[in-house]
Amino acid sequence: MQILSLKSIVAGGLALCVVLFAIGWYTRDNPANAPYLKILGGGFMFNYREGEVFYGFTALVVRPLASGSIIEASFENPAGGAPLVVAERVSTMTNRYALRTPPLRGVEAKKPYHVAIKVYDREKKALLWAEEHSYSSQISDTVVPEKPLTIGPGYHLNPDNPENRRPG
Repeated sequence: MQILSLKSIVAGGLALCVVLFAIGWYTRDNPANAPYLKILGGGFMFNYREGEVFYGFTALVVRPLASGSIIEASFENPAGGAPLVVAERVSTMTNRYALRTPPLRGVEAKKPYHVAIKVYDREKKALLWAEEHSYSSQISDTVVPEKPLTIGPGYHLNPDNPENRRPG
């Protein structure tokens, strides 16, 4: 009398596979519940040499988006007025996107500036996802010159910048 037959081993293996699959399915993270983007970081950037201040963020696509979908960011304008809106289309070439403002002025130290991030379908008819963040600078933009200190690839002094004028 044989206790373990090939038939009973196969049946036991299949039963174990079914139980493990059920446990895995029950405990999995449903990708449909994940956000479309994960914000990797962001903040203010000061380019003293160019005399520019801007802020922005970097986002990683963590849930599949159709090619051509639109990532839109509405940045609070430190100088006041209408928000600065920047948009970029999703492509198959990358899953990381960096959105930033054009050069701006009026940045105050330690004041939070709000950013509304939205993801639309390719026709911008349906809002797929939205999130808000805020970024603050540790310093004000008064440390940045009004005009660039240097010009060109050789970092030549900018003759139009009064800080570069030498006496005599």
